This record gives sequence, structure tokens and C-alpha cells, in this order.
Amino acid sequence: MFLSGCSANVADYKDTSPNLNIQEYFSGPIRAWGIVQDRGGKVIQRVDIDMVGKWNGDNGTLDETLKYMDGRIEKRTWVLKKTAPNKFVGTAEGIIGQAIGESNGMAIRWNYVMTIPVDGKSYDVTFDDWMFMMDKNVIVNRSYMSKFGFKVAEISIFMQKQ
Repeated sequence: MFLSGCSANVADYKDTSPNLNIQEYFSGPIRAWGIVQDRGGKVIQRVDIDMVGKWNGDNGTLDETLKYMDGRIEKRTWVLKKTAPNKFVGTAEGIIGQAIGESNGMAIRWNYVMTIPVDGKSYDVTFDDWMFMMDKNVIVNRSYMSKFGFKVAEISIFMQKQ
């Protein structure tokens, strides 16, 4: 599930700030905007996202509504669980198994496999998903998608807590 050849490790961010506490940040409404780029860097999709997160202790949900520029609307609910200090798991429709998350300092890294529909077909794609806390209201999310170990797309999302 983990991409080989990636040198970055979430432990690299141990002493960085501000600290990304997903239970705090992903509580309440969040607006986000993003782009999807193909492996050559061309923007192939744009998206506006509305999210609402709720936590009860170590258990949370994140309801997402994604509005793509081609008119498609997608809804997804993530069910999240803190399993240990700085460790999380998540499930959602389309996720195969669980998303595995680890946080440290300003960063959290998620690894998971997701089924993606493309032109009437479905593909299982591996995500190496990084979130970086910029300040108390802003997160930058960079996702690297691969299939058979080859990069197929990158996603950049900018989130703002409301």
C-alpha cells in the first residue's frame, strides 16, 4: 500500500508547528478547493468541496460534498477512529479496507486504496495522501495517486475552516 521510493516520512515533521490535531480541525464546517492533474501535470478536473466533521471522543465522521466543474456531484462520508496517539484509521465508500493515518507536528499522512470510476470503468488506485497545517484555519492537502507503482495523477486541495 505504501509507495516505494518516497523519502518523506511523517516523523520528519515531529518538531514542526502548528500542530495538526485532526479531531480539532475536522470539527465543524470546512470549505475546500482543489485540482486534479494527470501524470504530465495537466489540470484535468477542478472541484469545490464542503465538509462537516463531528467527533465523539476518538470516533469521528467527515461528511464531504464534492462539486466537480464538469457538473458531477459526489458525496462521501468518512468514518474515522483514533487508534493510538498520532494513529488513525478511516473508512468510506470506495475505500478498499482502511485508510491508515499517522500524524506528527504539522503533518498527517494517509495511505489507502480507493476505487475510482473513469469513463465507465473502475480502477483501484493507491493514494499517498499528505495534509499540512499552515495555520489554525488552513490545511494544504497533496495526494499522489498510483497504479502498479506508477504515478497516474496528483491532487492539490486547499482547506479553510469556517
